[in-house]
This record gives sequence, C-alpha cells and structure tokens, in this order.
Amino acid sequence: MEELVIRDADVVDGSGGPSYRADVVVDGGRITGIVKEAAAAGCQRPKASRELDAEGLVLSPGFVDMHAHSDLALLRDPDHSAKAAQGVTLEVIGQDGLSYAPVDDRTLDEVRRAIAGWNGPGDDIDFDWRSVGEYLDRLDRGIAVNAAYLIPQGTVRALAVGWEDREATPEELDRMRQLVAEGMEQGAVGMSSGLTYTPGMYAPDAELTELCRVVASYGGYYCPHHRSYGAGALEAYAEMIALTREAGCPLHLAHATMNFGVNKGRAPELLALLDEALAAGADISLDTYPYTPGCTTLAAMLPSWASEGGPEQVLRRLADPGTAERIRHDLEVTGSDGCHGVPIEWDTIEISGVNDPALADYVGRTIQESADVRREAPWTTARGLLLADRLAPTILQHVGHEENVRAIMRHRVHTGGSDGILQGAKPHPRAYGTFPHYLGHYVRELGVLSLEECIAHLTSRPAARLRLPDRGLVREGYVADLVLFDPATVAAGATFAEPRRLPAGIPYVLVGGRFVIEDGRRTDVLAGRAVRGTPPA
Repeated sequence: MEELVIRDADVVDGSGGPSYRADVVVDGGRITGIVKEAAAAGCQRPKASRELDAEGLVLSPGFVDMHAHSDLALLRDPDHSAKAAQGVTLEVIGQDGLSYAPVDDRTLDEVRRAIAGWNGPGDDIDFDWRSVGEYLDRLDRGIAVNAAYLIPQGTVRALAVGWEDREATPEELDRMRQLVAEGMEQGAVGMSSGLTYTPGMYAPDAELTELCRVVASYGGYYCPHHRSYGAGALEAYAEMIALTREAGCPLHLAHATMNFGVNKGRAPELLALLDEALAAGADISLDTYPYTPGCTTLAAMLPSWASEGGPEQVLRRLADPGTAERIRHDLEVTGSDGCHGVPIEWDTIEISGVNDPALADYVGRTIQESADVRREAPWTTARGLLLADRLAPTILQHVGHEENVRAIMRHRVHTGGSDGILQGAKPHPRAYGTFPHYLGHYVRELGVLSLEECIAHLTSRPAARLRLPDRGLVREGYVADLVLFDPATVAAGATFAEPRRLPAGIPYVLVGGRFVIEDGRRTDVLAGRAVRGTPPA
C-alpha cells in the first residue's frame, strides 16, 4: 500500500497549462501516481495508508524562493515558519555576493560583521565549516525546507584579495578561480555578486567575466545584484547581459526592479532590453518580490570609497568629523554609488531593525522622523546610529513603483524571490508574505497573472534555472515537494505594521513527501536538505 494519497485535488502542475482534478499518490518521498478525474471516471481509486481530502484545494509544486537570506536562519530556527508556512520548499541562499563559505577564520569574522544586519551577528551559531561543501553538509543534518547555495563572489574576493579597492593580481585571480571551481565541485548551483556592496563592487568586469567562465563550465549561473538600481539601472542591466554573454554563462538578475524617481514607469525599457537579448540567444531569467519598498542595511548606502577596507575602517571614517562630512556630501549632494547614484532622501529610509535593544526607538521611523524628534540634521542621526549599532541597522527603502512591479512580474522569464531579511523588529513583510501575496493579491484580487501562469513562475521556471530535473512540476517520479492552498482565501498575513504574521489559506506543505505544515500548523519535521548542483556530463 502506498504512503499517501491526496484525493480530489485541483492540480495546477507548474507547467502553465490548465488545471485538472486528480488523485495524487506519494510514496518514498516522490510522486508515484496521478489519476486524473478518478471520481468522475468511476475507475478504481488508488489506496494508501493515509488519505487526505483535498476538495476545494489547489495542489501545486512547492514554491522556490530564488532570492533568500536564510543562510543562518535555517540553522538557528528549526521551525522556519517564515518560509515553510508560505509554501516555500526550496530557498536559494548565498545571495548578493556575501555569505559564510568559502572562508578562513579572518574572512569569516569580517563577513559576520559586514552582514550582521542581514543575518544577525551569528553568536548563537557554531561555525563548524569553512568550505562550501562543509556548509552544505551542515544543512544536510536537517533543516525546515531545502536550500541551494550560490558561491558569494564578494566573500571569495575578501578571501583572496581583501577588502581593498584595487584590481586583483594574476595570482589572486587564479586563487579566486580555484575557489569558485571548488565551490561548484562541492555542490553550489552558481555564483552571486553584490556590486553595490564591498568588496564585491571593487571587481572590474574582466574579473567577473573570468569567474563566470568557471561557473559556466560547471553548468551554473551568475546571479548579480548589479551596480545600480537607480540612476544607472538600465546601463547596469546591459553590463551584466554583455558580461555573461562574453563568458558564456547563464544570467539570473536578482530582485530585478526599477527604483527611485528617475525610473518611474521605465519597466518597459528594461523588458525591451531583455527581449532583445533573449531574441539574440542570451540565457536570462530574473526574480522579483511583489512589493514596492526595498530592504538592505543602512551601511549599504555609504559610498564605496568609505567602505573600503572592511567594517572597522568604515567605523573609523564615520568617527572622523572631516571624513564624515565627505560621506554626507556624497550621500546628500552627489549621489552615492551605495545609494545607486541618487541623492539620498532621508524620508524614504525607514529603520527596520537594530542589534542593540537600547536603540529600539529608531525602529519603525524614517531617519527624517528620528532626526525631527532629536532636532538635528538627518545625517547626524544616521551617522550616530551607524556608530552606535556598529553598522548593523537594517532599513526599508521606500523607492519603488507599483507599475514597474506589475510589468516585470508578467515577463516570461520572471520567477519569484522574497529577498527576505528575517532580522530586525520590523522586517520587510516580503520575508513572511511574498508567495501568498502573489497568489492572493496579484492573481485573485488584481488578475495581473492567471493562477496557472503564477504557479509556473514560482515552481517550474526556477527549477529549470537551477537545473533540477525532478522538481518544479507535479509529475510521476518527481520529488514530492508540494503545496495545498485554498485559492479563495490564500493571502499574506504579513503587513508593514505586523510583518511577522503568517499567511492564510495554506493548510498543507510537504517537503520530500513529509508534512512540514499540516492543518495550517508547523510540524516538527526537518525534511529539508542541501540541493546540490551537478556539473554537466
């Protein structure tokens, strides 16, 4: 007898094709049978040791979060309902060029401080790994959902070159090639960059091209947070397209938005650029989150020259009055490259989290609001907060445009990514709400996408980018990473006011055929594992 049969589900199988009614059989962690219209046909129905009545529910493949920042959260929080309750069964981590492997002791300490705003300082984590393979082995001990890993180019550069703004020597470039090759051999699915973050931003295109050649040789893809989402956004997208075409490497554009006032209504220009490249044979995909504000760290807004040398050097520059005045001028007058070439607007920068509880009054206020309360200039407030919290504050940046969000999510190479930062008292609601928000708001309420289209964006398209031959579709023989949701009630619970509320209308989620969400509640099952890339034959 089989393990589980899901009866009378409305199957949206991830292909983009029409739904159908079926009994779906799961055994040994895989889909072993699909009997369409079983009740209507009057045929003998499959039996199993457990039967689940799915009347009124949609059964789809599990959702793939193509841009996640759960690198430590997966280890710290076995519950991980932030993602499991959304129907996410696979996250892609190691994003934006900074993560925790490959490292040595020095680099690990530097990276932990640099991205404490993304993942916390990590004081509660036993960092018992140094290589990519060792980190993936750590995930294999059991996590809430599956995870795939991108080699972080900024971390690689920190390890081989340091945090200085200079070109790599030939020997250092060889070392970076070696580190990327080793990471791919050990199971990474590609490489990420954060080209507005140090030290990855110091890499010239020629260096990135050489590393992308290595990635391509292992069948991986390049996922850049490119050099601008503001004043130079279209040029930055074009730069990544040209670079990866030269390298022969597939390209996945991270959180592919068009932000700030200079880009209002300009999504069609980006899509035309993509269509031209796709027509010429480029291999491109992208991800977005279905919200207008962005989220990063306050320190990320600083100009690159002020960030050179790593976190301690940044703090020294901020503490020096003369240097701090130069930073202010770049931010407020010139337009810092950390702020995408656009002069910063302090009333768009909302503090979402701090590490020091004594600074909690800043959370939920913009820098401008806190400055008004303190009766001081906004830069004085921002500088003081950066120094007091040692660069850890996270921010919401209210610079997006709804018409751009809707236009980009319709594109045929679009996938879903939460870019979810789980730290802070008031994180961006995308961390807890991205996937049900697509289904509830943009499918059911607005009709921007059909249900079948949207499910394909969230399942089979990302699985294809990750080169996973047995995930992303409801098919016999495929891994039973599955979601059951109510299309009439599915919705994000998370809001900007209450960003940690769990979604509604997703009663069942299976990872490898095991229930991680059952009757709308998190079980104690840790069925997730590292999903490793496999080099082409």
